[in-house]
Amino acid sequence: MKIALVVPGGVDRSGEQRVVPALLALIKRLAARHEVHVYALRQEAEPGHWPLLGAQVHNIGGRSARLGLLRAVAAIRVEHRVAPFDLLQAIWSGRCGLVAVLAARLLGLPSAVHLAGGELVAIESVGYGGRLGWRGRWREALVLRAATRLTAASAPMLDQLAALGHAAQRIPLGVDLDTWPARAPQARDPQAPLRLIHVASINRVKDPITLMYAAAMLPRMGLDFFHLDIVGEDTLGGQIQALASRLGIADKISFHGFLTRAQLRPVLDRAHVHVVTSLHEAGPLALLEAAVAGVPSVGTRVGHLVEWAGEAALAVNVGDAQGLAFAIAQFGGDEGLRLRLAREAQARALRQDADHTAALMEALFAGLLVPGR
Repeated sequence: MKIALVVPGGVDRSGEQRVVPALLALIKRLAARHEVHVYALRQEAEPGHWPLLGAQVHNIGGRSARLGLLRAVAAIRVEHRVAPFDLLQAIWSGRCGLVAVLAARLLGLPSAVHLAGGELVAIESVGYGGRLGWRGRWREALVLRAATRLTAASAPMLDQLAALGHAAQRIPLGVDLDTWPARAPQARDPQAPLRLIHVASINRVKDPITLMYAAAMLPRMGLDFFHLDIVGEDTLGGQIQALASRLGIADKISFHGFLTRAQLRPVLDRAHVHVVTSLHEAGPLALLEAAVAGVPSVGTRVGHLVEWAGEAALAVNVGDAQGLAFAIAQFGGDEGLRLRLAREAQARALRQDADHTAALMEALFAGLLVPGR
């Protein structure tokens, strides 16, 4: 097959900076068996081309996002004339989905759109979501109607699609075990502090404020001996570091900033609990990576945490700092519980790894190419 894959970015030529690991894992596997052309809407500001993991990346770039859509469709048509594509796949809806369905209609090809983020939400308080404003709602409605097939990363995303009248297939974006090997859950030394880790950019959608207040409550719940590692780019200009100081917990937190995967892994390997505080997630991949590394998660009821709650993770309501602190304290006081959830989480993550993702995608593609689809 010849596949056009439309993405917003996450495919930097370095393969390490500004990348989405699950996306790279999928590209690597598809490119090993098919001809894959990746159309990145704005990986770099200027247009460009480079090879990546056996695929060809076409960076659209440019100053105008609106004109970028037209340039992306035109670039796909140019390559289609060289040798025809069989189908178009967008990872994320939004502008990526719009490019995919427009190009597919022009070329008479099937299209698939994978929803992997906030395309279906509108969180006014933080200005986040694909359905903010009438333009966003119109765009998403158009993409969802025009796509030949829809897929999504988790059951909550499927429920959101169903509420809008659309059926979809669940395809989680799994972990590449070749580059992120499994590690059995490790027993915690009771004399050591409970090590918590939060792997996400510091922004409003990830809700680090709730994380800070939950951490500040832990001593009142009998868990004074802990340390929190925060890994991710700071987009809030030091506001969360200042909040940690005001709450008197700055000495219990290490802000690492962005880390490459090679740098992240040893930090994660010494953690006991992975914490998610997001207002919305389709996944997140960080939860799956923690599970593969033998680290269980606690967090808000989003994405995979909804699917895993009670059996493979602990989940609380979005924004519930007290509930989150109580759940973290449970891990600190019940090592048996922590290890049971860690083992079940790891088993689930291993069953839904990057090979599983690629196999589901290829089966989807094969179905799209059946005559008379």
